[in-house]
Amino acid sequence: MKPPFERFIFENFSFVPQTKKLILEYSLDQKITFREEFVFPFEFAPHYEKKALEQAMFGAFVMCGISYYKAFLPPKIEFSQNELTASQAQFFQKTWERGLGEFFYRNNLPTKGSIPFSASGKEAPVPVQIKHLEGSLVPLGGGKDSLVSAELLKEADEEFETWTVGDFPFLNPMTERIGTPHLRVKRTLDPRLFELNEAGALNGHIPISAILAFLGVASAILRGRKNVILSNEHSANEPTVGDVNHQYSKSLEFEQNFQNYVCENISPDINYFSLLRPLSELKIAEIFVHKCWKKYSRLFASCNTNYQLRPLVTATASSRKQWCGNCPKCAFVFSILAPFVPREELVALFGKNLFEDKNLESTFYELLGMTESKPFECVGEIEEVRYALEQARKNFPESAKFQFPASKFDPKKMHPSSMPERFTTLLTQHTSCHPEFISGSLIK
Repeated sequence: MKPPFERFIFENFSFVPQTKKLILEYSLDQKITFREEFVFPFEFAPHYEKKALEQAMFGAFVMCGISYYKAFLPPKIEFSQNELTASQAQFFQKTWERGLGEFFYRNNLPTKGSIPFSASGKEAPVPVQIKHLEGSLVPLGGGKDSLVSAELLKEADEEFETWTVGDFPFLNPMTERIGTPHLRVKRTLDPRLFELNEAGALNGHIPISAILAFLGVASAILRGRKNVILSNEHSANEPTVGDVNHQYSKSLEFEQNFQNYVCENISPDINYFSLLRPLSELKIAEIFVHKCWKKYSRLFASCNTNYQLRPLVTATASSRKQWCGNCPKCAFVFSILAPFVPREELVALFGKNLFEDKNLESTFYELLGMTESKPFECVGEIEEVRYALEQARKNFPESAKFQFPASKFDPKKMHPSSMPERFTTLLTQHTSCHPEFISGSLIK
């Protein structure tokens, strides 16, 4: 079927320092227009580098366009101004194609070669040298991973601020307990996109972490921060089905590509990396239980019901459960905590024993790799879920009802990362307070 629109057009982007507002404008054949806005309502560094900021916000402009482009997949992509260099076109084509892999898969569309970015032949921007950058921004997701990063950085006396895009009330007690400044960026999607989706336009997963990457770098420039420190683990690299990875924009491949983009197009002085990349989800869960459980067990949540873009009006912040107890994310987190958390505490946290829920049995088999695909969620590797359930049988003997091949997971293994050397040392030193965190000896 011929797409109803021929062109997706990047019209313009602008930043107004007085209102702290970034405005992004797009159109479909200049017949349907979209306007997305971000507000950065925090104090800016006195002399932030405006050129570097412009380049970071241009990257955000291109990445945010993916939400509107995917509604109709026009065969042409055009820029009214600010066209792409050859290397930029290559980066965005790869990021969009890989990041929309799940979208293409679930809508039965071709996976590769579908994004028509082209280069203009313009000269590459000169990356900006930025002096006097200090400290870090730590994106806060509300789950165990970013809390582990925050506590490790606190132990190491690293200066940092937590950071989110969006205002999610359930995070407030968590940020207060972390005890460092918290920055919020406000995002307003064009409501016309939701109207089009409801009328039948294509919809599905986008690489949101790639959008957050550019916004994180822009925020770091505005605050005069040196590092944007993620909490993505090794298991984000594992495909969900075939070569489609729900977590592509959390993978090491994307991280390294983005690092190159920042160095070549924005500034070589800003670092973007994941502190937890060498670790598996299971190892991070183990560290979380030892370092963070008493402090955050009633505050943290990874369930995606906490992050709906259009929350149900009937649900209030106080009434909404932090764990729905019915989704793949809940089943996964329950599984990897089960070897380490006392049975009564874990069941109380989720409101029930998820291993006994018959409605979740098919979900557990997806997590265990016994079906065509893993769940399309941010969940761990198949082998580590198998290992977790093997180790959980002491606390949860009913988990033995799930039949699967013996796990080949190695809890002692450390994995490649792309973080600065001193943060590799920090990770090792501040988990070697309990050497078993790295060695795996806590898992019997």
